[in-house]
Formats: sequence, C-alpha cells, structure tokens
Amino acid sequence: MDCFGIFAKFWEPGKVKTRLAVALGPDSASQIYRLFVSTLVSRFRGCADSRVIYFTPQEQADAFASLAGVGWIVRPQTQGDLGTRMTSFFEDCFHEGADRVVLIGSDSPTLPVEYVESAFRVLRETDVVLGPTDDGGYYLVGLSRNAPEIFKNIHWSTSCVWEQTVARIGEFQLSYQSLPQWYDVDELTDLMRLRDELLEISHDDATLNALLAAIDRAI
Repeated sequence: MDCFGIFAKFWEPGKVKTRLAVALGPDSASQIYRLFVSTLVSRFRGCADSRVIYFTPQEQADAFASLAGVGWIVRPQTQGDLGTRMTSFFEDCFHEGADRVVLIGSDSPTLPVEYVESAFRVLRETDVVLGPTDDGGYYLVGLSRNAPEIFKNIHWSTSCVWEQTVARIGEFQLSYQSLPQWYDVDELTDLMRLRDELLEISHDDATLNALLAAIDRAI
C-alpha cells in the first residue's frame, strides 16, 4: 500500500508565511498559503492508495476537514520539532500497513505530480527518496521502511538540512535516491517565480487559476 501525506499549518494571519507577510501583509500572505494547501489537496487527490493531511494546530480539525473534502484523512500533528513530527507521521503510516510512504510540505503548490509518482516507484527498490530544494532543504521525503534516525540531529529550517539528512542516511547504511530539484515559496522572489510559472501552466486548472488571481491581488 502506498500512503501519501501533506504537512500543513492553519492559515492564521501572522502565523504562516511570515517572510512573505513582510512584503504582502499578514492577511494576504495567509490567504495565499491557504490556497497553497487547497491547491495541493486538489492536485494530489488521486495520488496513492491513502492520502493524509497532517495538520497543526489540533483545534483546527474542522477547518482542515472542510478544506480536504472526500478522499483525504485529516489528522493532527504531534508535538515537538519537525523531526519528531515527521517521525510520528511515518511510524503511524507503517503501523497501519503502508509499504511505501511519501511526505511533502505545503510550500510548493505546483510540485509536479509525476515527481511524487516517481518517488513511489523509486521506493520499490530503495529505502529513502529525497526531493531537494534549491535552498538546501528538501520538498519531499519518502521511506519504504521505518527509519526515524534520519530525522534526528538535523538543524531544521537551515541550508544544512539536505546535507545533514544525507549524512544520516549514510551513517545508518540506508539506500537512497534523489528526485529532480524543486522550490519552496518562502520569499517574495519565490512568489514571483511561482507567478511566472502559473502564467504558463494554469489556464486549464481552476485551483491554479485561483492561486494566480490571489497572487496578483496581493502584489
């Protein structure tokens, strides 16, 4: 069984996309982030055998259930740093019978579906798959076995995340492959890059068109 997950945070103004909020204001930044989440939910609704939105904070369960609609399970994240929360996600999925588990964040709304599909194929032959970002992190991590050790002793939200994770994979003699590079949208320059991309690809996709319209209003 293949399980696919998205980590997401409630779109409260001032609590999400804080770097974008410096340029756009907290309300516009939070509205755009909500569209990031809804776009990913729509685009990946047919991915894998099971799909989970792992959200925070837990008191926003109704908001995420409403956004998710059919085809998604919504579950609150555990407490702790990002590594602890990812460890819990993978442990839950494998405990429930998953053979391959892929997790993404919610900062890359145009992430190609084929990258995720490729990740599941790769996991038929390897322990770990990673999708690198151009800022030294990763947009995707997938496992074909539980490997909590790769999420420990990582300096999260720094340019060292990819390097440290690969080192941990090697330290514990796990096999891994990497996917093509992609990007997270954190800064205004990233948002403008996203806008340029949407101008070319969004014409037949209502969710992407809505995201483009929101970006145009904000800037």
